This record gives sequence, C-alpha cells and structure tokens, in this order.
Amino acid sequence: MRATDTSGELDRNLAMEAARVTEAAAMASWRYIGRGDERAADEAAVNAMRAALNDLAIEGRVIIGDGQRDEGPGLFVGEAVGVGVGPAVDVAVDPLEGATLVAKAMPNALAVVAFAGGGAMLAAPAAYMDKIAVGPGYPDQIVDLDETPARNVAALAKAKGVQTSEVTVCVLDRPRHADIIASLRSVEARVLLINDGDVAGVINTTDPDTAVDLYLGQGGAPEGVLACAALKCVGGQFQGRLVFRTEDERVKARSLGFADKDFTRKLVLDELIKGEAIFAATGITSGALLDGVRVASGFVNTHTLVMNSSTRSVRSMRTRRPAVRG
Repeated sequence: MRATDTSGELDRNLAMEAARVTEAAAMASWRYIGRGDERAADEAAVNAMRAALNDLAIEGRVIIGDGQRDEGPGLFVGEAVGVGVGPAVDVAVDPLEGATLVAKAMPNALAVVAFAGGGAMLAAPAAYMDKIAVGPGYPDQIVDLDETPARNVAALAKAKGVQTSEVTVCVLDRPRHADIIASLRSVEARVLLINDGDVAGVINTTDPDTAVDLYLGQGGAPEGVLACAALKCVGGQFQGRLVFRTEDERVKARSLGFADKDFTRKLVLDELIKGEAIFAATGITSGALLDGVRVASGFVNTHTLVMNSSTRSVRSMRTRRPAVRG
C-alpha cells in the first residue's frame, strides 16, 4: 500500500528531476513542429516522459494523466511510474499541452509535469471546469467565479491601483466564451485570446513578465488541477466548478469519490492540491512564458520553468546539450 503524505516537504532534488522529465518530452516532440501530425507529436512526448519518470526514485502514481478524453497514446490515470522505491508521489502530466500548436507550428506548446505528496492531488474527472485564476500578491478572494468578468476586473484594477483598461485577461478563444469576452470589453479590459493551451493560460498569471493578470473560462478539469500546482508554488488563487456534458461523466465522477453536492460548488486551490507541490514546464514552441526548443550549431537549447511551493522558489532554466543524431 502506498504511503500518504499531504503536508510534508517534497525532496528538493525532485524539482530538478521534474525539469529533466519535461525537457525530455519537449525535445522528443520538437521534431514534429509544423508537420501536421498531432498524434505522432503526442506519442513522442508521452514515450519520452514515461521513460524519464520511470528513472526516478519514487513510488509514483499518475493522478492527472494524458489521454483521458481521447484514444491517443497517454500516461494514463492510475499508471505506476518511478522505480517503485522511494517516497509516494502523486503525479500530474501533460507531455504535450497543445498538440495542435505543435502540428501547426503555433506558439505556447508546453511539456508539463507536477508532483505532490501521495494523496495530496485531487483526481479530477474527465469533465470540463469553469475556472478563474490570478497570480500572487493579491488579497484573499480578490476574484470570485460567481462575479461577472467585469466586476472581477474592477476588483483587480482597484487592488493594483490602475484603470480597468490596464488589466489583461487571458481567455481561450472559443464560441462558449463570447459572453465572458463581451463583459471584459465592456470595461475596456485587454483580452488576450489563445487558440489552445489551457494550462499555459493559467500559469501565465504566475509571471509578471507575461502581463497576464487574470485567467477566465471553461477548459478541462484535469488541466485545472495541473495548473493549480503552479499557482500553489507562487501563492496564486484559483476557483473552479465542474461542468458535465453527459450523465456518463457524472457517473465517472462519482466513481472517483465526488458527491452530487460537489457538482455545483466552487472548488478552491487547496482542495485541488492539498499539500506541497513541484511544477515544471518546458517550452516546445515559443510563447509568452517560455522559449521553445531550438536546435543550432549541433546543440539543443531548452527553456524550462521549475517551481517549488515549499520554498516559493521559481527557477527559469536555460539548458544547452549536444544534439543526438538519429
């Protein structure tokens, strides 16, 4: 039986291992940028990430997995990773966040992994989730999922001491978000529309250099948990509410331990990640947060973000290694 640890500090060496895991996935999928083959890019990233995870001295279990909502290759929920000896660790993965972005050579594709103590990470159902997220430095409950987008922008603007026109909100460019976008524009907020990459949209709020103040919209529930690991590391805030499209999704959620009362209530960050967390992301294609993989003069260059909630540390790592021919 796996041990449970929802409060202890994770081994700091695991943060550096997390970087190695995402770098492996990013470099593997780099070969497929612009080639129009989402499946091949995803499979390459998955295989590389699985191999890297299985080298770690952990008793890992995938809680948030790739391939939950499709039949493609994946690191699936419940899969054991690591050598099987060492601390019990919950693992959340997205080996290729933005397969379409890679296939079309568009920005913001990432390889992402997060670790938490065994039992600390919520096993989110394969459903959608309404989300609102802000980065660090704001009063508690500065935004609220039940408020209008316009009022949330006004609250942020007041806390920052700026006009609403100086607040930037990241929104996934989907027809379902038309009302959100209209409300934001009614107060002249800047709306940054992204084509894909729900996790990247949330973690952009963790870095002031991206100029993203707020993330709003509906995306995957598992991706919400994964992004919360990054917010946990910097002291950000998050609220989410599950959204089901079918009765089968509700049945599967109940099998994970969700009660019917959980289907309509707001879930907050500390419910999604109960203990300390480590988060890592490596850019595959360049975006607002990270540069993509670049191969030049016989070397592979990667750009990785590593976060640790126990130390509130954020490292931006640029690594150069010899390119392997093959």
